Amino acid sequence: MELKQLAYFLAVAEHGGFSKAAAVLSIAQPVLSRQIKSLEDELGIDLLHRNGRGTLMTDAGERLAEHARSILNAEVMIRADIDAMRSNPTGKLAIGLPPSAAPVLSAPLVRRFRETYPQVKLRVQEGYNGHVLEWLSKGRIDVAVLYDAPRTSTLITEPLIEEELFLIGSARATPEQLRIGGVGVSMLGELPLILPSHPHGIRALVENRLAKVGVVPSVECEIDSLSTTLQLVEQGVGYAVLPYASVISRVQAGQVVIMPIVGARLYRQLVLATSTHRPVTQATRSLAKAVIQLVRDLVDEGVWMPKGQSPVAVDVSDGQHRAKGKLLIDDVR
Repeated sequence: MELKQLAYFLAVAEHGGFSKAAAVLSIAQPVLSRQIKSLEDELGIDLLHRNGRGTLMTDAGERLAEHARSILNAEVMIRADIDAMRSNPTGKLAIGLPPSAAPVLSAPLVRRFRETYPQVKLRVQEGYNGHVLEWLSKGRIDVAVLYDAPRTSTLITEPLIEEELFLIGSARATPEQLRIGGVGVSMLGELPLILPSHPHGIRALVENRLAKVGVVPSVECEIDSLSTTLQLVEQGVGYAVLPYASVISRVQAGQVVIMPIVGARLYRQLVLATSTHRPVTQATRSLAKAVIQLVRDLVDEGVWMPKGQSPVAVDVSDGQHRAKGKLLIDDVR
């Protein structure tokens, strides 16, 4: 028994004949007759009685009509409910963000998402890359923003941007000669650096990139807290290596300055990730779309990269999402 057969049966019953019902349904009358006959054969009983004045329902037909109306009404309600979920998702979601991205993503993401999807309760968890990846794999969060995510069969990733890391110094203590034209990579072996401990991604990136040009970073302090690192930088204790987005408010407040690293530019890729072990709901898709659009807007507003650095197209000819420039988002899907 199919919903289509029930709908055809009700059309014949309500219009009192096959010809009128066929016209209303926009199907050939023989097709309609075959569908009703198939329904009667399946149930093993006559549903309609044909006479010279039209078609009448039998007692079995009357009973079926009651059930058919309930079933078809339920179908309409189900579709309406699902359509409502599609346009207005509900439920609870959690997203994990790294500390260097959280300052520019957290507040605007929560604000935007609440305005667009008020029925979804969003929880934001901040943690280092390894922690966020673990939360995602264990199902503690639904969506993750990660740096240089590993390529595994359990992750679905969407490239967001490729951001450059800069040398960050105190606005009052950084010598003028370091601020002009960037800092040579060899200076990272002389200037006191404040870096996170192993196995933090920035620490590994700095050491690996500098090793290729024969420079050993001069690590003054190992600090895993971004806020503490920036406090020490502002006080002139040392220099940090961070993306522009994580220090933009302090740059604008005149507390720190950023300096390009010349001779060994440091880049890392920011990606959006979901787990293949968890179902991707409409709410999850909506959150992912919101993150992608927010990153695009922040790049356009100059929040993610210093002015003068323009994003360009991404070259994916080798299938590796290798960027020619900074912005890796192509379309918001």
